[in-house]
Amino acid sequence: MSRNQEEIVSMFNKIAKTYDLANRILSMGIDKLWRAKACNMVFSFYNKQHIDTIVDVACGTGDLMIDWKNIASNNTITLDKIIGIDPSVGMMEVGKTKIQDGIFIEAGAENLPLDNESADIISISYGIRNVVKRQEALEEFARVLKPNGILVILEFTKNDKNDLAAKITNFYMHRIMPVIGGLISGDSEAYMYLPASIDSFITTKEMINELKSVGLEPIFTQGYSLDMSTTFIARKI
Repeated sequence: MSRNQEEIVSMFNKIAKTYDLANRILSMGIDKLWRAKACNMVFSFYNKQHIDTIVDVACGTGDLMIDWKNIASNNTITLDKIIGIDPSVGMMEVGKTKIQDGIFIEAGAENLPLDNESADIISISYGIRNVVKRQEALEEFARVLKPNGILVILEFTKNDKNDLAAKITNFYMHRIMPVIGGLISGDSEAYMYLPASIDSFITTKEMINELKSVGLEPIFTQGYSLDMSTTFIARKI
């Protein structure tokens, strides 16, 4: 079920209004824990009490932007600004209702309208899999990050194992998720795309190698919930 970038953006525009509800139900809310853990770890690795700019790429409806703000506050970290970037206007319109003072920019991950070495932290949560020009996007992340800046990726990576956990995950992704997602959104095809996009995506090891190839050194990699979700944290060297 290969799609070009325009088709992927159009799909997210269509499901934007029901995306948050579907996401909460399909993940049983555990995605909030994955994101919060990642934010806390990044702040710990970066180890600064004042942060100028965080850029959330493929920001969607803004959930991770809210997490960055709240968790920075909880850690007594001063955060000057957070910028959300996404090619889906529909998703960002929902985000703007949740973050009235947010900075949202319509753009793709492979062409960030930001200056060189202007971001302390870049995040992309369950979005890199939907970027057709992934190599160009990773190069952009490296360009925009400050020296020693941090990139964090949360993603559903392809599980190349054949154990019981992998079979359970596969059954849920292919049999349960399209049905529930389709009922909530009215677009079952969009939720058939999700498991198909995971099947055609790269493995954790391959992602690590791609990060290294653009000068981003992985400093933390961990799979969660039967390896359904993987968190990558890399530092610009």
